[in-house]
Amino acid sequence: MHITKDDVPVKIDAPGAIARQQTDFGAAFGVMGAEYFTMAKGADLAPLLVGLHGDMCQSAHWGYVIDGVVTVTYSDDTTEECATGDLFHWPAGHSVRVEEDANLILFSPQSEHTPVIDHLREKLTAS
Repeated sequence: MHITKDDVPVKIDAPGAIARQQTDFGAAFGVMGAEYFTMAKGADLAPLLVGLHGDMCQSAHWGYVIDGVVTVTYSDDTTEECATGDLFHWPAGHSVRVEEDANLILFSPQSEHTPVIDHLREKLTAS
């Protein structure tokens, strides 16, 4: 399957952050979503994740950092930095903070990540 960035539907369009998600993208781990995130320096998902189990994203992700730098914090309080050109796997139970403007491609189990995206959208519209 091939899709251009601009054809991936925008799910979140907030100041400093745009999240795009293409559902029904694959089936290796069930139905997968393909996502393109654009996030500005200083963006921190932690406050938006409050209310989810452990106040963390409960979806695994596989992806690639096109550009920028993000810090991932896991439920055991360990952190790791992902930067331009890095491939990554983030297991469920994490949060993300943006250190430098970033563009990321993620592949996520749709049944796990769509509820997280919906939760983020609700938090953004409530504020």
